[in-house]
Amino acid sequence: MTSEQIGTDGPAPPAGAPRPRRAGRVVAGVAAWAGVAAWGAWAVMRVAGADRLPGVAPQAAPLLAVTPYVAAAAPISIIAALLLRRRRAALAAALVTAVLAASVVPRAVGGGQPGARGPVLRVLTVNLYFGEADAGRVVDLVRRNRADVLSLQELPPSAVTRLERAGLADLLPHKAVDARSGAAGSGLYSRYALTRLPDLPRTRMAMPRAELTLPGGRRVEVTAIHPIPPLAGALHDWRRDLDALPAARTAVAAGTRITGSGARASAPAPGGGDGAPVRILAGDFNATLDHASLRRILDRGYADAADRTGAGLVPTWGLDAPAPALTIDHILVDARCAVRDVSVHDVAGSDHRAVYAEIRLP
Repeated sequence: MTSEQIGTDGPAPPAGAPRPRRAGRVVAGVAAWAGVAAWGAWAVMRVAGADRLPGVAPQAAPLLAVTPYVAAAAPISIIAALLLRRRRAALAAALVTAVLAASVVPRAVGGGQPGARGPVLRVLTVNLYFGEADAGRVVDLVRRNRADVLSLQELPPSAVTRLERAGLADLLPHKAVDARSGAAGSGLYSRYALTRLPDLPRTRMAMPRAELTLPGGRRVEVTAIHPIPPLAGALHDWRRDLDALPAARTAVAAGTRITGSGARASAPAPGGGDGAPVRILAGDFNATLDHASLRRILDRGYADAADRTGAGLVPTWGLDAPAPALTIDHILVDARCAVRDVSVHDVAGSDHRAVYAEIRLP
């Protein structure tokens, strides 16, 4: 036995061969940085608004909807890098996690409310799942929440009949309805008289619009929202339908800053008695606040009611599905409005949950 072999389990490796420890370090580094790259790519996709980017939008639009789940899992990349003793990778993973958290966490915290002093309007929106939702449950939600306006999606003529037989017309006697077979119909019911407004151009689904006047003369314009889902072959129509929605009358008023996932009013426009109607969009947007297409609407002077009150991560669709539950039903209000309350309610027979908001107008 030679002196070189003493204390070894076998012959020494040939000159130039990679040592096992060095190979292990390489594998650890690759693994640590792979995690950073995976979550980092998602953060870039979210920040860049990939659902509107040519080439990647068809794949990105459905994926972006699950960003809250991806953000919640992002600390795994930090822990993995630390366990693998890759400090730089851990720091990079922490930065990526912070970016994702900044995109998501504000929805669970809520934001500042403008000092609105106008009348209160109570709005409820329900997707009826091809009209199969329990009509009695919908009417009960209207009654218990004292809703002034109800926005309905996936409203076929048969559902109109069932809802009105269940007493909806007694509570909300005025309507602007475009009932259609399947999922294409939508409608508005109101406690106050409605003036039907021209339909939005070229939308695939019905999205009726109407104006009402509250006691005291404050005018409100409401649109029932239901664009087609952003699936393969329909992405263009989804974006077109969302882009067709009217801007808030105030747009981005002087002194009002809109940042993050929703509108954060720092100095709302005074008054609000300019005679123009306050606009509200309520329905199934088939979009979350992680979609740039929805955030573009907020940038035109709206705030998401749930986001304003810290309920922006409460899921409204897919709770019984194998896929992650998503927040795709929204009530968007003029950013000058104060949102006093938001709640989400189960509806038997529907795959969506109802969303209710109590809104103080400017």
